[in-house]
Amino acid sequence: MGRRLVPLTLDNLQELPRRCRSCVFWELDPVSGGAAVKAGNSAQEKEAWISAVLLEWGSCGRVVYVDEVPVGFVLYAPPAYVPRATAFPTSPVSPDAVQLITAWIMPGYQGQGLGRVLVQTVAKDLLTRGFRAIEAFGDTRWEGPACLLPADYLLSVGFKTVRPHPTRPRLRLELRSTLSWKEDVELALDRLLGAARKEPALRPL
Repeated sequence: MGRRLVPLTLDNLQELPRRCRSCVFWELDPVSGGAAVKAGNSAQEKEAWISAVLLEWGSCGRVVYVDEVPVGFVLYAPPAYVPRATAFPTSPVSPDAVQLITAWIMPGYQGQGLGRVLVQTVAKDLLTRGFRAIEAFGDTRWEGPACLLPADYLLSVGFKTVRPHPTRPRLRLELRSTLSWKEDVELALDRLLGAARKEPALRPL
């Protein structure tokens, strides 16, 4: 089976799950986000946000494909581009970090290492761009697909809590620590996809 990771752009935004391609939970402040949803133009606002981040900052996401089928994605950006973050009790994100906004893996591919590979890919990208860390707001009561990632999942891929909170802790992954991650992710991919060859785009750091 073939698998590949590609940057998120306006061209492949439609490959994201329907609820995600028009979600502006993070991209707009609570008032503006509510107004966009009410007006029915949240999809256009999402496109405008991605376009602005790509032009002003650069790559802000990855989409993972298996046999040309999109099975997951990750979205990230500096805190200046994530206005909703300021509404969280554990904000702000540290100035030397980029915020891991959200991520998703299709049911049937979860629990097999693809999510960890997405995080590693983000880490590799940000290391080359001079950042020191990734931070994220976790959800300690996560029960299903949502704009926040489960706090337990973030801890399982190497994040550490830097500001505790009963429901919305802020967690941090030091990018240099990802250099020591082992080959277990690649082995998990092999088991999942039955791939005999390794593709550079998905190699761990």
